[in-house]
Amino acid sequence: MTEADTYSILSESFQTVLFAAGPIMAIALVVGLFIAFFQALTQVQEMTLTFVPKIVAIFVGLLIFLPFMYATVKGLSDTVFDLIVSGGT
Repeated sequence: MTEADTYSILSESFQTVLFAAGPIMAIALVVGLFIAFFQALTQVQEMTLTFVPKIVAIFVGLLIFLPFMYATVKGLSDTVFDLIVSGGT
């Protein structure tokens, strides 16, 4: 296994982490922005108003995106396990 192979695996790993976590992080960001705008417009500063909708949106997003996340991580693990079986060549 060369340095280029190691770099390729690391690069693919970082890309997989970003692709798997990206949709959930985007959902949390969008819901957080909407809640912040709502609080700024209405001047309601309730602490539970920030957490409960965000948690619900993240769980719904997980239900929707979990097959995509699983397929992404499974593709990376299949690649790494194939490299292990082949001896890194």
